[in-house]
Amino acid sequence: MDSCWSEEEAQATIARYAEAPRSNRDIALRVYSSRLIGREPSLVLHGGGNTSVKTRLVDDSGELVDVLCVKGSGWDLGDIEPAGLPAVRLATLSGLRELERLSDEDMVNAQRTRLLDASAPNPSVETLLHAFLPAKYIDHSHADAILALVDQPEAEALCREVYGERLAVVPYVMPGFALAKLAAEVAAANPAAEGMLLLQHGLFTWGESARESYERHVQAVDQAERFIAKTRAESGEHLVPKLPGSEHLAVYAATLRGRLGEGERRYFLHFRASDRIRRFVSSPKLDALSQRGPATPDHVIRTKAKPLLLDLDALTPEQSQAHIEAALDSFRADYRAYVERQIAAHPERTITPLDPDPRVILVRNHGLIGVGASPKAASVAADLYEHTIDVIDAAEVVGRYQALPEAHLFDMEYWSLEQAKLGKRAPKPLAGQIVYITGAARGIGAATARVFAEAGAALYLVDRDTEALEQLANEIGEGEVAWEGLDVADEPAVAASMARCEIHFGGLDGVVSNAGVAPQSPIATCDPALLRHSFEVNLFAHQWIAAHAMGIFARQGIGGFLLFNASKAAFNPGPNFGPYALPKAALIALTKQYALEGGPLGVRANAINADRVRTSLLAAEDVERRAAARGLEVDAYFRSNLLAREVSAREVGEAFLHLALAQSTTGCVLTVDGGNIAASPR
Repeated sequence: MDSCWSEEEAQATIARYAEAPRSNRDIALRVYSSRLIGREPSLVLHGGGNTSVKTRLVDDSGELVDVLCVKGSGWDLGDIEPAGLPAVRLATLSGLRELERLSDEDMVNAQRTRLLDASAPNPSVETLLHAFLPAKYIDHSHADAILALVDQPEAEALCREVYGERLAVVPYVMPGFALAKLAAEVAAANPAAEGMLLLQHGLFTWGESARESYERHVQAVDQAERFIAKTRAESGEHLVPKLPGSEHLAVYAATLRGRLGEGERRYFLHFRASDRIRRFVSSPKLDALSQRGPATPDHVIRTKAKPLLLDLDALTPEQSQAHIEAALDSFRADYRAYVERQIAAHPERTITPLDPDPRVILVRNHGLIGVGASPKAASVAADLYEHTIDVIDAAEVVGRYQALPEAHLFDMEYWSLEQAKLGKRAPKPLAGQIVYITGAARGIGAATARVFAEAGAALYLVDRDTEALEQLANEIGEGEVAWEGLDVADEPAVAASMARCEIHFGGLDGVVSNAGVAPQSPIATCDPALLRHSFEVNLFAHQWIAAHAMGIFARQGIGGFLLFNASKAAFNPGPNFGPYALPKAALIALTKQYALEGGPLGVRANAINADRVRTSLLAAEDVERRAAARGLEVDAYFRSNLLAREVSAREVGEAFLHLALAQSTTGCVLTVDGGNIAASPR
């Protein structure tokens, strides 16, 4: 590993942040070097690690006081700002070292009550460790190469061999007050040390400047990497050549997803099958290595202690389903037994068991699947285990990979300060649901996408207008939305698109089949090509989408919903609108047929009958012509219904949401038209 320090970039960061509120030159440099660490995934991942600087700031009384600025909860080192380094009064904070003990709750309170800014985020759970060490700048990471050395039965001797006295060694203690005191004692006993190795945990380095602490960190990691590479070369071990390709993991997606959640729990899946991962899952030692535990206990809240193993080669679809169900039953039973053992060992604690579902799945010879309650959580689990594979591989080169005993892992998994990282917000009504929306770029489709996103759904959006789709996706936000250009009249393209949705998120829960065109012609003289195209878009495209969705729903076995955008024209056709009304009338029949045949699978099929909504379905001149034919201005035309109010695209989206949530409704056509008796379906 090489240093990425740039004096030019450091000075630019000083220029940007040194004069910011509650900041100074020290903090600006702390921001810069923190970002260098946070942007290197072999050092930290997804909010991991922490950094600090001891400096002086003016408090609310105008007095210049000594403070510790340390990474705050919820911030990621890779894009940290001065606001992510809350300032804590240092004098009395350091004085806590004289206490014999301090509970976690009292520790958090002690840190918050010493904040210069009461609105600042909670300081890191390792704040006291930073405070009790005398150095000005301190950096902490969970570097892969370092974990390969400290996750060993003889870790201390191995660390001494690599580093001599340059880095002190601290036995494993769970983060908190006890670790802070122990680390301070070890540092005091090793005054020449440039940092310390925390067994089963990670690396701390320090220095009197941001650059000194950072480059000591990089040097320590580089030394570990070189030691591992040298040992690998001397042992004659070489990486296995690239493996031949295999069937994509997503072939198991819907089956896995349907059986992962118990009750109302639904998960997202994230697939990985790099050469490095496939070498690991193809190893004859996979069963033993993968079940030893996480590379660092910090990971356990996102990956659980062990992954689920699946062996699906040479199995039929029916056999694969039975194998998955049996493996999940066994995993859940083992997890519940683990929790029961630890509860029995801690009768003084009140513990509410977490769900027993795996967060990482290893498919022998194929790859890795991250599992999470959101797309991001699934990706995080995959990232963490992919780096765990690197740690295990390197650890086995220099010795024997060893994780913490289950009692320590349980303490971390059920530690209230770690659980707080996951958040406890009330779930939104469509949380965990994956919804595919066609014609999503504008009008009713875009409004529906916004409404469903607000309800917590993960969205897969398709439309021919990719520029507008991209703008909408950016508006909704990254992570919970994917999109692609698609002509729904192209059946093979529809099949491929829905397969990509299944691969991207792991499955499917519902469809809003909204895309349409509105051709006009007297029916007797209609061009057959025009009529055929209208049927392709306004009927057959809905059928193709619904049919492919039903295949996914059947494999998942957890129900689903099909929602179609019909039209008042299906019930009340207008002059010259036959090419549009005919396929829309057939779409109502299609809805009822799917309600009939989808019911046994728990699949609901419903339609929306909307009218006179301002969209791009009709050109502006067509709207003006239709309004004039009724003797109305355009605005009055849109209000010409029983309630004399204009229907918005958002109201149609809200109606789609209502049907998506209506668990006891199927075969229904819901009108959203302000009142039009001639077009009412009943």
